[in-house]
Amino acid sequence: MSTSAPYRILGIDPGTIYMGYGVIEVSGKTLTPIVLGDIDLHKILDPYDKLRYIFERVRALIAEYSPREVALESPFFGQNVQSMLKLGRAQGVAMAAALSSNKPVAEYAPTRIKQSITGTGAATKQQVAAIVIRTLKIDEPPRRLDATDGMAVALCHYYATSSVLNSALGTTRIKGLGGEKTARSRGTKSWEQFVSENPKRVKK
Repeated sequence: MSTSAPYRILGIDPGTIYMGYGVIEVSGKTLTPIVLGDIDLHKILDPYDKLRYIFERVRALIAEYSPREVALESPFFGQNVQSMLKLGRAQGVAMAAALSSNKPVAEYAPTRIKQSITGTGAATKQQVAAIVIRTLKIDEPPRRLDATDGMAVALCHYYATSSVLNSALGTTRIKGLGGEKTARSRGTKSWEQFVSENPKRVKK
């Protein structure tokens, strides 16, 4: 039986219309859903008011549920540059809210989250929701899939940090779009390293 103290993880699926979130409590190998829902942003027209509201709501969630760690989904690199920029701002503000509350932050790519929950990075939101609900034995499914997406981020972080392999790797901060223990663990490189190794490919 595990003697470690219970702790909570807040997962956030950033968005500019609805921002999903979920909190799980970890006690040994037992996972208990504490809350899941979404932050409704679609009526806030001013983009800066929207960012302020995201910051305040994430801070309020942290204050109310006291998570030990906060995990976020990284922005998706799609073809729509404006949408990606807006999503990146939303994620950055949510991250800043967590950091200003002195909470460790981790990021995971959308495909990494889907794969950790369903076994495939090509899963639909409905498939992710179904497995999240079944895994955590959630009695009343939320109205929107953004909420189960947020809870999926929390579950992904739990799986990533509780495995025997990750425990053996130590407490190095999780970072990067794939959520690896370090940016190089899967052969990825930092931007600074890329620039130093490929000076002719960088336009000034």
